[in-house]
Amino acid sequence: MPVAAARQIVLTACERHRLKKAAHGHKTEHQTRVRAQVVLHAACGYSKARITRETGLHIDTVRTWRGRFAEQGLVGLADRKRSGRPARFTPVQVAEAKALACQLPAETGAPLSRWSCPELAAELTARGITDTVSASTVRRWLRQDTLRPWQYRSWIFPRDPDFRAKAQRVLDLYARTFDGESLGDDEYVVSADEKTSIQARCRCHPTLAPGQARAMRVNHEYQRGGALAYLAAYDVHRARAVGRCEPRTGIVPFMNLVTQVMTTEPYASAKRVFWIVDNGSSHRGQRAIDRLTTAFPNAVMIHTPVHASWTNQIEIFFSIVQRKVVSPSDFTDLNQVRDRLRAFEDRYNATAQPFQWRFTTTDLDDLLAKLDRRTADHQEECSTAPAA
Repeated sequence: MPVAAARQIVLTACERHRLKKAAHGHKTEHQTRVRAQVVLHAACGYSKARITRETGLHIDTVRTWRGRFAEQGLVGLADRKRSGRPARFTPVQVAEAKALACQLPAETGAPLSRWSCPELAAELTARGITDTVSASTVRRWLRQDTLRPWQYRSWIFPRDPDFRAKAQRVLDLYARTFDGESLGDDEYVVSADEKTSIQARCRCHPTLAPGQARAMRVNHEYQRGGALAYLAAYDVHRARAVGRCEPRTGIVPFMNLVTQVMTTEPYASAKRVFWIVDNGSSHRGQRAIDRLTTAFPNAVMIHTPVHASWTNQIEIFFSIVQRKVVSPSDFTDLNQVRDRLRAFEDRYNATAQPFQWRFTTTDLDDLLAKLDRRTADHQEECSTAPAA
């Protein structure tokens, strides 16, 4: 019987561009790459025998992909849908597994704090929901709805009655406004706090530097060399940090930090210097405000809401200190801790840029409205729940 002539392949500019990209892309899958090469060779007028030599494929494979492209275009180069193996578990069983994962283990009578995939697989079998099922299968089911019952996050509702007013003052200062008026060039915003208990841990064996395919190694055993507190003030808009080390925290150490900052320029001659602090014992309440104003009349203390230290930008600076200076805590003595903290301040201030603070009062209103809705829903659920 005569062999049917191969259909001529004519490419549009768009098809040629996409095929070349697939045929020469570094991240293209191998099967996609060879299929694109077959079509490009066919478009150049190569015979099936020559394409077989160029690509190393079997002639039947070349005939298949050349024919599919001629009939369907680029869509024909994709794998056709296959029926696959019959499903072993029904959609109802999968839904019951996900529903179980969305319940607290204590509510189901299981003596667990969190579900894991092996525990869920065992529970499904014990309840007769499924026959034997593997943990990997359960994990695949949960991944479909991004369920991770083994993870948890803590949260706390605002309990400060003046939460919004206090938070708004802090956020407005970050935006260089106070009481509805813009701050002048001679007004500054300083964020301050204490980082407690920085320990000098002298490792029993020297720390090994990183090498090829090897991370830095730190000996687990150490001798305690004491601890100190690191007090710091961060100029929000100038991105400048000023710190000091003290044996412990308290009113006197905090006022030492204030004096260190307020007796230097540009703060000494500033019109106003706003000190944003949390509600720690060293600077809590009206007494702390009066103490600061008495010592420095141009200083204004602004408290963050209770349990809202995340609104204080000094915490971002402390997180940088923890990652870059303190961890993994290998110091011979406290003097080395002090020297490294002072040296890091100079290094940081030389290149630092202000933090890109994006949480505004609008975001604050959205957050509080969301919390109000959740609180109302919870109260409604409690009121409609049947009595035990």
